[in-house]
Amino acid sequence: MQQEQNLISWQDFEKIDVRVGTIIKAEPFPKAKKPAYQLTIDFGDPLGIKQSSAQITKHYSPEQLIGKQIIAVVNFPKKQIANFFSECLVLGVYDENNDVVLLRPDHAVSNGTKMG
Repeated sequence: MQQEQNLISWQDFEKIDVRVGTIIKAEPFPKAKKPAYQLTIDFGDPLGIKQSSAQITKHYSPEQLIGKQIIAVVNFPKKQIANFFSECLVLGVYDENNDVVLLRPDHAVSNGTKMG
């Protein structure tokens, strides 16, 4: 049975802007406290290019990430991580080893497509 203590309203859910983007650049982020990459993601018009820091180094190399579509929350305020400003939150789930596996569409869609 589902616990009801953490339920949100539909109006709360509608505030979250979740979009598809394509990773166009991925680089190691040595100044992060935990191993991470600095990602540059194309969300198409009108959102454009956003940056994110993502702790996804266990399952992905920077080269593997280029061209991959991801799903991200794009309406968080910027967050400074060391000398880098993360502008969106790339979404993933934790595997059995507590390493992040990216959430991704299983078919290509246009950058900026909103989760419905």
